[in-house]
Amino acid sequence: MKRRGGGARLGRWTWRGVRAVLAGLAAIGLAVTNVLLLVVAVVTLALTPVPYLGLALFPWTMTVIRMRADLERRLASRAGVLVTRPYRPPSARAVAGGWEHFRWTVTDPATWRDVAWLLPGAVIGLALGAIGVLVPLYGIAGLTLTPLWIWLGTGWYGYGAVWSVDSFVAGLVCVPQGAVILAAGLWLAPWLRWVDALFARVLLAPTKAAELRLRVTQLTVTRAGTVDAQAAELRRIERDLHDGAQARLASLSMLIGLADRLIDRDPAEAHKLLAEARASSGAALVELRDLVRGIYPPVLAERGLDGAVRALALSLPIPVTVDIALPARPDLPLESAAYFAVAEALTNVIRHSRARHGSVLARYEDGVLRMVVTDDGTGGADPSGGTGLQGIERRLAAFDGKIELSSPRGGPTVLTMELPCAL
Repeated sequence: MKRRGGGARLGRWTWRGVRAVLAGLAAIGLAVTNVLLLVVAVVTLALTPVPYLGLALFPWTMTVIRMRADLERRLASRAGVLVTRPYRPPSARAVAGGWEHFRWTVTDPATWRDVAWLLPGAVIGLALGAIGVLVPLYGIAGLTLTPLWIWLGTGWYGYGAVWSVDSFVAGLVCVPQGAVILAAGLWLAPWLRWVDALFARVLLAPTKAAELRLRVTQLTVTRAGTVDAQAAELRRIERDLHDGAQARLASLSMLIGLADRLIDRDPAEAHKLLAEARASSGAALVELRDLVRGIYPPVLAERGLDGAVRALALSLPIPVTVDIALPARPDLPLESAAYFAVAEALTNVIRHSRARHGSVLARYEDGVLRMVVTDDGTGGADPSGGTGLQGIERRLAAFDGKIELSSPRGGPTVLTMELPCAL
């Protein structure tokens, strides 16, 4: 078992190094792209005084540069360095090719930080990428030198301390040296990618002022979404009360009034009306209880998220496996948001996925409550195709939460919901 475990670790380590070498090779090509984009940016900036032409070309060029910068941010994230997007959101009047779009692009400091990164990013990426590629290649050359000598039958190659390989013994000396250099190159390549990512973060990550501005924008958007969600929830409660309990209570009042009039003249009919009124009051009570559960389920207050989700799963028409292990309970508002997010996700599973089985997993790690709802349905879920996933996103956004959806055609669908919180 230990040997297999060690072999698996060695395989992962080797594959990690190989991927880093390939990323270094890609960095060399992207460095050339950086230089070309810088030249195009300078040319289009020089053309800005030309009417219409400059206003159209420069924002388009900045869009391409931003795409290149976003690619670098994704590569940095894969290397273990998180680099978020720093750009200001465009105004509603920023139409492509217009003055507002040009002004929005030019006045964003992140635009010029992207341009400033192009040349040093190319130099650093080219240098580190070349080192990350050439060192393993040099090791491979040492490993293949002896077979080449046997095949060619003559000395033709210098290696290591630059000696000529003119004998079989001299070729054998290169093999262990090449193995060491190859191993060193595979170990070094991920670190080189990490250093390159750190340099990219210097210019491509948002500044403190930009982070504050983005945070304010995010809070504004989430607050508006929360207000809209609360207004929609109030309208739903009002509609349920008006169409359900209120109508039944009005009918109950009419039945009692009729029974009061008939109780002396026709006691039998009055008793029938009272029995009907009793049934109507029971139905109204059931609807009120359902309405209360929709606002805040009593089982959630009594048994927490685990018990509430298990009770919900038992009422569904398909089997749902629940695995929730939390060290403590979150605050009530956040616990309620987590419950209703899971409930909405399971409702989507029942309505749209044609699944035969579902599961709910919840864990608390590193200050984040992570919930995963999975089903074996047909897949193809799209947040823009309905209000269910959008409602979940808005509900969690009020607590700085987020969702991630994986739903390929044919399934399975995996919805991951994260809520930062303290238990």
